[in-house]
Amino acid sequence: MGAVESVPETSIHEFTVKDCNGKEVSLETYKGKVLLVVNVASKCGFTETNYTQLTELYQKYRDKDFEILAFPCNQFLRQEPGTAEQAKDFACTRFKAEYPVFQKVRVNGPDAAPVYKFLKASKPGLFGSRIKWNFTKFLVDKNGKVIERYATSTTPMSIEKDIQKALEE
Repeated sequence: MGAVESVPETSIHEFTVKDCNGKEVSLETYKGKVLLVVNVASKCGFTETNYTQLTELYQKYRDKDFEILAFPCNQFLRQEPGTAEQAKDFACTRFKAEYPVFQKVRVNGPDAAPVYKFLKASKPGLFGSRIKWNFTKFLVDKNGKVIERYATSTTPMSIEKDIQKALEE
């Protein structure tokens, strides 16, 4: 169930995803930027801390080639029940998020979004590749390679040093 699935892609920049309005976005747009990719949810116990700190990180580093890519996900106790547009409105209104919020995705199972299959194959977790909960974070370097994977309980501000290091490389 948590087996690592191999994928042919070698960079996150090879993927196209959909924004919250269903418009295709090539992740090649983010070449040369350090990315923090996060599966988000509005009704999770980790929502307040994560969204607050993600916004704080974004404000601090967005002018230094850093981008946060948020993917709403409803796979964990249906904690993101609304539409992608509602998820974006929630993040932008309540937490002043200015980073992109994409279309809702599945992060596990046969219908997992291809970009998430890539992320999980690049950095399996402690017990295999399966994402355990909302707000799992993947730090991606400027060339689109996954540097590290962080569990839900790892707060965004606690990985600031890793982000700084990635921005310096």
